[in-house]
Amino acid sequence: METRIIDIRDLGSAAAGQAFAEAGELLRSGGLVAFPTETVYGLGADALNGAAAARIFAAKGRPADNPLIAHIDSLEMGEKLAVFTDLAGRLAEKFWPGPLTLVLPKRAAVPDATTAGLDSVALRRPSHPAALALIRAAGLPIAAPSANASGRPSPTLADHVYEDLAGKVPLILDGGPVEIGMESTVVDARGELPVLLRPGKITLEQLRELCGGCLPAGSAEAERPPAPGMKYRHYAPQGQLTLVPDWRAMEACRLQWLREATGEPLLILSRESAAELRRRGLRPEYMLVYGGRGDVEAYARQAFACLREADRRGAARIIAETVPEQGLGRAIMNRLNKAASKK
Repeated sequence: METRIIDIRDLGSAAAGQAFAEAGELLRSGGLVAFPTETVYGLGADALNGAAAARIFAAKGRPADNPLIAHIDSLEMGEKLAVFTDLAGRLAEKFWPGPLTLVLPKRAAVPDATTAGLDSVALRRPSHPAALALIRAAGLPIAAPSANASGRPSPTLADHVYEDLAGKVPLILDGGPVEIGMESTVVDARGELPVLLRPGKITLEQLRELCGGCLPAGSAEAERPPAPGMKYRHYAPQGQLTLVPDWRAMEACRLQWLREATGEPLLILSRESAAELRRRGLRPEYMLVYGGRGDVEAYARQAFACLREADRRGAARIIAETVPEQGLGRAIMNRLNKAASKK
């Protein structure tokens, strides 16, 4: 299969309009289309077509018990797929369109292939204009996990999608770099209080402020997860990833590896930490700098791209600087901990 990339950054252009028309037809006919959202690039198929949803799992090499998120362009479309609770209505009013996914009781229209056989469905109304344009061009909800090979770092550029899925998807819509760089926050909204299943840009603190509380995911969710990103190893580079709190720990770890003759590791770190290590003689080609210390939004945008760059450089050992687990930092550490995991 030939994979084409079409630039749609000029959304008002005739070329973009033609691309959306072609992509919409592909989706209606049961095909796959990769497209940008504000979080990461998604690999889309008709959420109401079980055979089309199954093609997502095949293209990604995704485990069959890992449910998909259905992307919608309106509350009306969402209500055809799920039963909205009072809590879901409040969350949607506050955070939609945007990087929040709601897990709700599903309606009969949603096939088991989309929900991995669960009686719930995960819904998101994205804010990215290209994602919304694609849903409207197709005229249907789009099931879309991240557009990467299963387990790999999520794609934040169209080129990342091509690296993983060339020959497996006919069309990639190139909307340029994504805005956030971390997948959506996922909340189980079936009860009276939200249950945080996956952290993201919409933070635990924001959920608590709106709802008066927020519950952690339990062990049952881990065994049969109602949302993506909860059970399997994700976001992993090919090299061994180690997490450290600051440049001092990074240098200690680096020197230990050098004494063990394992080679110079590649470092993912803040601008300030990089300056400290350069003063100690470390060459800049061994560093990937995400931005200023404390700039968690910059780290979120760059984290997956840094892990992919480490792979391109063939790094066997990678050391990444951590951030405090609060706000968006909680999402960053969720992804880095999974990337460093051996499970």
